[in-house]
Amino acid sequence: MKNEKKIYFVSDAHLGLPSYKASRNREKKLVKWLDMVKHDAEEIYMMGDIFDFWWEYKRVVPRGFTRLLGKMAEITDSGIPIHFFVGNHDVWVFDYLPEETGIIVHKKPVETEFNGKSFFLAHGDGLGKGQFTYSIIKFAFHNKILQWLFARLHPNFAMWLGNKWSVSSRDMKGITIPFLGKEKEHLYQFAKETLKTKHFDYFVFGHRHLMIDMEIGKNTRYINLGEWIQNFSYGIFNGDKFELRRFND
Repeated sequence: MKNEKKIYFVSDAHLGLPSYKASRNREKKLVKWLDMVKHDAEEIYMMGDIFDFWWEYKRVVPRGFTRLLGKMAEITDSGIPIHFFVGNHDVWVFDYLPEETGIIVHKKPVETEFNGKSFFLAHGDGLGKGQFTYSIIKFAFHNKILQWLFARLHPNFAMWLGNKWSVSSRDMKGITIPFLGKEKEHLYQFAKETLKTKHFDYFVFGHRHLMIDMEIGKNTRYINLGEWIQNFSYGIFNGDKFELRRFND
């Protein structure tokens, strides 16, 4: 890492929830955060579920999010990489977002290193034991035939259907499920199992909507970034240590 530069992490904005209009202020706030961090960011990691529902047609631009897309393009054009992890709500990112905004899309976990510290980065959906039902759903979402069939739907109906499913899924689970304890948190257990074969200094996840920073094993920290629905939290690594903060504009 360059002197004075930092790595920033953000997750789970769920823009579009419960509607484009209702989430406009959160989108503006996320843009302000990007304006703030771009001055000393070496890289920016958007760790999944930035959109509550996302689908790309080949010739139809998804409605909404103009401010965010423009800001991401501005930042990548300036030479700062933005890494975009697909989550379980915005899994259907194809070529429009990376081509138009210049982001680097990740559909699998990433193992990387910053300033001599090793990181395991992922949104977190489908990792760990007890995720069998979700694994089936994830397989369906990635199925090329089902994607082709969905693309045959008229955009007005398809986007309505996708948003309705996404909102109902969030309503059923609530915005945040309380911390279940180390033995029942599947991401914590996944990280613990991973450490048996390979060391990481930091595991960084989204998905759970909880601000968590706790020790897991020797010289390893388990991080969950929280969410941008109520708490507007984010992570920052300055080359020496990782912190969780809340953005207040």
